[in-house]
Amino acid sequence: MSDQKRVLVTGAGGFIGHHLVTYLKGRGYWVRGVDVKAPEFEPTKADEFELLDLRRWDNCLQATRGMDHVYALAADMGGMGVISAHHAQILYNNSTINLHTLEAARLNGVARYLYTSSACIYPEHLQEEAEVVPLKEDDAYPAAPQDAYGWEKLISERLCMHYYEDYGMET
Repeated sequence: MSDQKRVLVTGAGGFIGHHLVTYLKGRGYWVRGVDVKAPEFEPTKADEFELLDLRRWDNCLQATRGMDHVYALAADMGGMGVISAHHAQILYNNSTINLHTLEAARLNGVARYLYTSSACIYPEHLQEEAEVVPLKEDDAYPAAPQDAYGWEKLISERLCMHYYEDYGMET
């Protein structure tokens, strides 16, 4: 049996996910990429790439099966214009993706789950200045995220924290 870590990258068809797959392959990981779309920029270097809609529970179980780690980058995202015009859809889709993927990972015995959040978790008043000021995690509270996308990201961060507390899953 190989000691090679098996990792899942969700959102592997997007810009960051695609580059993460390349990075992980360069470090010797076996990588499964999953997305609702194929990579846009160049062919994937993933050992497996599956077109799966992670809003579906069965797809999340399939994607996480046999994995040691999950890098959760999948999101319904189309830039601020899309996010601002479709709050309910964004909140519903991204919540469903992250709730299903995290629970499927737990049930499939995934040891480590890395959730990617967003600057949108921070209150808008901390994002208004042109000068870049480094923000700390504590700056997200008291909570006032940037609308539905930010709320979902913040809630998913809390969910990951509680999965660690309740189940011992490294998140």
